[in-house]
Amino acid sequence: MDRSPLRGQSYATGRLTQVRGQRPQGLVFTLFGEYLLERSESVWVGSLIALLKPFGLTEGGARTVLSRMTKKGWLSSERSGRRSFYALTERGRALLQEGQARIYHPSWDRDWDGRWFLLAYSIPQAARSVRDRLRDRLAWLGFGSIGNGLWISPRDVEADVRELSAHLDLGNHLLCFQASPAGDLTDQELVQRCWDLDALHRGYADFATRWAAAADDYEAHVRVGHEAQNHARAFALRFELIHEFRRFPLEDPFLPRVLLPTSWAGDDATAVFRDLHDRLMGPANRWVHDILETASAGKDANAPAP
Repeated sequence: MDRSPLRGQSYATGRLTQVRGQRPQGLVFTLFGEYLLERSESVWVGSLIALLKPFGLTEGGARTVLSRMTKKGWLSSERSGRRSFYALTERGRALLQEGQARIYHPSWDRDWDGRWFLLAYSIPQAARSVRDRLRDRLAWLGFGSIGNGLWISPRDVEADVRELSAHLDLGNHLLCFQASPAGDLTDQELVQRCWDLDALHRGYADFATRWAAAADDYEAHVRVGHEAQNHARAFALRFELIHEFRRFPLEDPFLPRVLLPTSWAGDDATAVFRDLHDRLMGPANRWVHDILETASAGKDANAPAP
């Protein structure tokens, strides 16, 4: 009988099948960001394959995505004998560190002086790809779109915009202003036009409810499971937890609290995330350590079957 704690769906949340459906590059970023970010040594490809296998990534699929991410500059590769090893590049590490800062340190409580930062751009149709990259980055910086090339942010992000403009070589295509609503338009009405906070609030609330239940289920399994199984379960659950939660920094503009609903579900979701993440950290890290140590000893690194 197969006693793998990772067989089929996730033992606690039933989300493993959804994690399986994610893009392979996202899975690799989650693995490096959550488990290997502070590691200075390169990681043997066999260990990476073993750690990604529970989430539906085959050996061939893992090798393909690692090669592609190397070509894109996110990873570096080297060979030692017949073995391949991978590590984050400085570019890849910087991207993940920026993401980690948002995940673990949400910024709703920063002071706000009541002024808005307004950005306008006019980019020729021939440079559509650059325009798309600009929009993606503006959303990441917390901007909301008013429409017709106008974006606003409650933050003073001039330095970020200057850096972005230089990176995309936008020259004089961007104009920036400090502004405030005029007439009868309130700050709250402006927020409603530019961001869908209701949907974000519901997403946070759903996350908090489901993962609070998953935490209770995990504790029940720990009381009856074997140590190795519990470590494997903690690894899989923490991977799922971070993989799902990391979407919020991509969607949340982190508006000042004065602009948020009174009962903001982001607080509950963050509390549930941090509590379960901290509980899973020790056993999950031990599981990853065992996989890496097995590889360094020259043996085959094996993770439970998906």
